Amino acid sequence: MRKGTLSIAASMAVALAATGATSAFAAQEMRCSHQLPPTFHIAKVIDRWAEEVEKLSDGELDVQIFGANSLVGAAENIPSVARGTIECAFSGNFQWGKTLPIMNVTLRPYSVTSPEVIAAWPESGAAEFLDAKLLEKGVRNISWMFTTRMIAFTSKGKPLVEPTDFQGVKIRGLNPTVNAGLEALGAAPSAMSGSEVYQALSTGVIDAGLTDIAAAYTRKYFEVQDQIVATPLFSAFYHGYVNPDWYDGLSDKAKSALKEAGAMAAEWALEATEQSAGTAPFQLAGENVTVHIHTADQIDAMAAIMRPAFDKVFADSTGADGQKILELVSEIGG
Repeated sequence: MRKGTLSIAASMAVALAATGATSAFAAQEMRCSHQLPPTFHIAKVIDRWAEEVEKLSDGELDVQIFGANSLVGAAENIPSVARGTIECAFSGNFQWGKTLPIMNVTLRPYSVTSPEVIAAWPESGAAEFLDAKLLEKGVRNISWMFTTRMIAFTSKGKPLVEPTDFQGVKIRGLNPTVNAGLEALGAAPSAMSGSEVYQALSTGVIDAGLTDIAAAYTRKYFEVQDQIVATPLFSAFYHGYVNPDWYDGLSDKAKSALKEAGAMAAEWALEATEQSAGTAPFQLAGENVTVHIHTADQIDAMAAIMRPAFDKVFADSTGADGQKILELVSEIGG
């Protein structure tokens, strides 16, 4: 849980007690769960967001952050909020799986990766469409926090630069949509969580990693891999959401605080992500890793093979909603 000074709500309660006041003021508890370690840049953004919500609501909301799966596990965040067991959580888009597969739209190879598109996302038609679909699934969205737009292909001995370099390579996979693109390159993806990859690389279970460029450094892949190709393969995000019934019971001030702080957090997340992605290649190079940056021609060659494979799996799993979200994304340049 977030530690430190008293929350605004707690400070007001102490002040009231000290003066003998009998105000009916009672802060609304807002427990927020996420899976991220405290050092991760988006975890820091979430902490900052919580402080802003308390400030903007004048203490009406007492935001309590439980990171690193300390309240409920990552797989339980969505159902816990939908049931009202907790008020709030943050999840990655890929965690919606088969429940809402259109959330994977930003994983389309070499599509939603420019800073301009990501900055425009929160106010876009695509975000509005997903907000409505999330509400149908029992949660109300309150913020979009993009966590990566630059991916690292890691390997040992030979870099994975051209499409032909992936033939027969056992690589870390993510989900069916991402894996379809890797399979089209001739690779053999094996889906696993980020925490499992280092061990899998060190024991030879897989030959190559796929991760956010900053995570390649923080997870110390340089200890078992010496080649990294940085490429704007896809973007991923964490989004904040709350229980709709709980939200409906809030005052207008509290609702406004969530909206304003959510918009701020989207900007902070992009800034933190860009800073993290910009620093990581130099950090990796300092660990005797050879870092390759994909050229425009190399990106085009990868996209030509990977994107059609993604589109087929995405269309099969999303139907008309998938076509609609792709159209809305294209309107903001993705």
